Amino acid sequence: MKKIIMGTALAACLNAPVFASDLTDAIGADYDYLKALYTHLHLNPEISLQEEKTAARIAGELRAAGFDVTENVGGFGVVGVMRNGEGPTLMIRADMDALPVAEQTGLPYASTVTTVDDKGKTVPVMHACGHDIHMTSLIGTARRLAAMKDQWSGTLVMIGQPAEERVLGAEAMIEEGLFSKFPKPDHNIALHVSAGMKAGDVGMAKGYALANVDTVDLAIKGVGGHGAYPHTTKDPVVLAAQIVVALQTLVSRETSPLDAAVVTVGSIHAGTKHNIISNSAHLQMTVRSYKDDVRKRLLDGIQRIANAQALSVGLPEDMWPTMTVSESTPATYNDPDMTGAVFDTLSDALGEDRVHVLTPVMGAEDFALYSRTEEKIPSLIFWLGGVPEADFKAAEKGEKKLPSLHSAFFAPDAEPTIKGGVEAMTTAALSLLGKKE
Repeated sequence: MKKIIMGTALAACLNAPVFASDLTDAIGADYDYLKALYTHLHLNPEISLQEEKTAARIAGELRAAGFDVTENVGGFGVVGVMRNGEGPTLMIRADMDALPVAEQTGLPYASTVTTVDDKGKTVPVMHACGHDIHMTSLIGTARRLAAMKDQWSGTLVMIGQPAEERVLGAEAMIEEGLFSKFPKPDHNIALHVSAGMKAGDVGMAKGYALANVDTVDLAIKGVGGHGAYPHTTKDPVVLAAQIVVALQTLVSRETSPLDAAVVTVGSIHAGTKHNIISNSAHLQMTVRSYKDDVRKRLLDGIQRIANAQALSVGLPEDMWPTMTVSESTPATYNDPDMTGAVFDTLSDALGEDRVHVLTPVMGAEDFALYSRTEEKIPSLIFWLGGVPEADFKAAEKGEKKLPSLHSAFFAPDAEPTIKGGVEAMTTAALSLLGKKE
């Protein structure tokens, strides 16, 4: 697809005065432009740490809207700044990376892209988590707020973040000076498309919204040998099985029933043949919680249980399991006061039937890190419905099962989702920025 070039008419549309009461009409007038951008992003996805062309496109869109743009912040991160007088500083974030998924949506603009990942493997690529919607909403909001500068005061910081799916991008941007080289926000906001809510609706949880997540690998050692003579071995498969069973007590017997916790063993690898006892096994786990003390207790408990089980089968200490924790991110916490205020604002603007109180989920987001710095910036991430209305109603009746995020079949209903995202984000931003005197 050819890159869209902003023409004279488009520039005039961007700079025309737009008042809050006319926001819906202004977004509607801009929809063709945004749909073309969305289609381009959907057709050209890039996986984590490879978002070079996506970042360049987002940087160009922000520049065209009048932002002062810096590229390559923490990898392919993009930062756009617009100063509009005295007032609060607001950061709005969108993530840019896609997933190694082969798209099966049947859309006319379905992705057919493949790439070589960091392990040298050729993989398909798809925006299966809606980051193309996030970026389009970011740009739509940037264009609207640029056109409404006579209605707000303060500073906007809009960022395109790389590597969210690897929970690496937020940390990289912060470490490269996001809050020191650029205006420090008074508030941070973001949205995430939902695979379970009607397109254009929004919802949010007050307090904990998404979970602490840790990827855990447990390397288990043993003494291999012939399957006919197990007494001459220390079987790592049996040891792995004992560890898996014992790990269940971390949630059922060591965590308060009032605290959420998950310890899931997703993979066990060991051995090569029916009659050979291996000398090693490997467990792969995902560990999830909300509270930091629960998170620590779970991780410490995994190593403790693994060591104790190894001791119970007679392995010396130098052969006890080795635990590695990677791709970790803390729980996402929505500032309660900020969330309540934005919820009320959106309910008034969009209508109470479109704004929903949600409960926390056990998914993860590295957006959490933006509120975990020394500045402790109040933050909010809200959900944006992407399900076609007919499918949503059918699912409510039990007549249809909806595809989840990360599914090859996940396809947001573009028009109401994009329009709803821009309307909600622009409205939320106006409520957090200052008012022109």
